[in-house]
Amino acid sequence: MRSVSTHLLSPLFYWCILSSAPTKPAHSFSLGRRAQNRHSAIQKMSSSSTTNNEADSQTITKLHGISAPEILKHDTFLLDMWGVMHNGHEPYEGVLETVRELKRMGKKMIILSNSSKRRDDSEKMLTKLGFNLEDFENIITSGDVSHVLLQNDAPSLGCSNSERLNNLIQNNQRKVFVFGSGDNDESYCTSAGWTLAPIEEADLIVARGTFTINDGTIMVSKTDNEDEYWKVMERSMLIAAQRKVPMLVTNPDKVRPDASRNPMPGSIGDTYERFLWTSHCPPMGEMSEEGARTYVKRIGKPFQEVYDIALNGSDSSKAIMIGDALETDVTGGNAVGCSTLWVIKDGIHNVDVEEKGMQSVVDGFNANSEFTYAYGKKIAPDYTVDNFRW
Repeated sequence: MRSVSTHLLSPLFYWCILSSAPTKPAHSFSLGRRAQNRHSAIQKMSSSSTTNNEADSQTITKLHGISAPEILKHDTFLLDMWGVMHNGHEPYEGVLETVRELKRMGKKMIILSNSSKRRDDSEKMLTKLGFNLEDFENIITSGDVSHVLLQNDAPSLGCSNSERLNNLIQNNQRKVFVFGSGDNDESYCTSAGWTLAPIEEADLIVARGTFTINDGTIMVSKTDNEDEYWKVMERSMLIAAQRKVPMLVTNPDKVRPDASRNPMPGSIGDTYERFLWTSHCPPMGEMSEEGARTYVKRIGKPFQEVYDIALNGSDSSKAIMIGDALETDVTGGNAVGCSTLWVIKDGIHNVDVEEKGMQSVVDGFNANSEFTYAYGKKIAPDYTVDNFRW
């Protein structure tokens, strides 16, 4: 196994998610000097393009609420949960009534959540918050879809499987290393037919949380011993990148959609991509950033699988994606041809919108879109509302 020069990487990783992560590149960990210098150059180019992007920006249509004719013309409503329907503790004002009214009108409501947990966890939360599960046509979580992919049964959901994941399963390579939440991480994997293993033996990494590291023999908790957590994280990333171990990210969100902006599994995916291309750049090998991306499979918004399941072959032009996050909800809706409704006062961008204005936030996102899941494409919501309220 080739070793990686330590000058490429910091001796100890730390989260450096920016306070304005939704509108700027979100850097999960510190990078080595060589990678940082390269990134700084790219960042300068992005900054220089902001003026042109702002000149090309389009006016966003602001609506008074969900009862607007522009919204009610749609048959299918794809709903984000956290930041639209609730804040993790209670439903937002007026949301329960809005859901009931849409149901009364015969609208098809489908929840698309990037939660790394299974569907039944979301059902329990929704019930606890006062929602009627029968109001929803389907409840789709990234964790549930990922669990089915780990069983190589994606067609049962109406989506395609990952080629790398499919090859591992076909070759009976089912050893997994887990970046987890500490909440049933092992049973999540074993119930799908996988066995936890050290990173030196693992065929796959599953990233479903940012609190624990589990190889089946020992679990390291960031809460219990943060220094040890980062040491194990650094070592694991290095070994995995050298071995080119693929990763499955069961929640593409990069930061938590609340005031804390704490990192989420999507940040682990971004960081691992950087490890891959810095670990295999000359003289140790060749790998582009695009090549590194092929080793990280993300399940959830804005990626195709969850939309294939939700729309199930129906006309996407009759559907509307309602969400609070530009990088996941709006980017995903744009990609599949849905209308998009951006909720700005209850979600992840609320502080930035209040300080800068919604158009400026969108322009800032597009100026740096190459660092996001938009991968350089410009995105724009069709409509915006303050809250998911009638």
